Amino acid sequence: MRDGIIRFLDNVSFERGLSDNTRAAYERDLSLLTAFLEQACGVSSFSQVSRSHITAFLDQQRQQGLRPATRARRLVALKSLFAFLHGEGLLRENVTALIPSLRRDKTLPRTLSESEIDRLLSSIAGETPHALRDRAMLELLYACGLRVSELTSLRVRDVLLDKDEIRCIGKGDKQRVIPLGNAASACAKRYLELARPRFAKGDTSQTALFLTQRGAPFTRQGVFAMLVKRAAAAQIRPSLSPHVLRHCFASHLLEHGAQIRAIQEMLGHADIATTQIYTHVNQQQITATHAHYHPRH
Repeated sequence: MRDGIIRFLDNVSFERGLSDNTRAAYERDLSLLTAFLEQACGVSSFSQVSRSHITAFLDQQRQQGLRPATRARRLVALKSLFAFLHGEGLLRENVTALIPSLRRDKTLPRTLSESEIDRLLSSIAGETPHALRDRAMLELLYACGLRVSELTSLRVRDVLLDKDEIRCIGKGDKQRVIPLGNAASACAKRYLELARPRFAKGDTSQTALFLTQRGAPFTRQGVFAMLVKRAAAAQIRPSLSPHVLRHCFASHLLEHGAQIRAIQEMLGHADIATTQIYTHVNQQQITATHAHYHPRH
């Protein structure tokens, strides 16, 4: 079964241009499926799998209390796998064809207020290398709406200070150029001039933009840990994730009148439907404003 999964992943990665993170998520989901089939059902080949095996796996996932979005994603992965194997002539029947897709609950992204963002960024004071680096990282996350993987993948050459822009590679290896804005541009410049050389320690072969104390590129986990620490120091609860700053970028732009198509381009969303969730965030603000100010509410 492992060979079939690898063949599927290679094909879907090429056809859809999946990012490494998305491919890894698909592989984890399908590995869970095969482990269940082998251990709970005694199945060693996809040709032996029946619809009842699939529904039993889905029931197990539900009983484990997994979020609907996670279960829906796993069902998409296994339906795609079986459709591929059937299309390649490796299975006589696609046993997942008639299994309905799970409904994904549309949850609104969590955001911070603009005053909370200001408090978070302003709390990183001083001119130490760590302060200059952390402030620049958070300014870029918020100013450009970057995914954390995009932030850690930035190279020094991707910061175009003469144009106040950055280049980043998003999902599907698609490149986009995003404006920096005055605050983020100034922080990036100070970091590059005063802090990064201290972290690089003379290693001119290291091209990553953000470096750790040891001179190594930052990991996603490292960015998360730094943000949690900085948020706690700014007395912002509960702990934040880097993705919250991406949500703040989009929702704050929308609140100030930005066009959703422009936000879609800056976020790197292939489908505008993904971006439109932020219109619901904005609707909450509209409803609250109406309730507070309308004389006959």
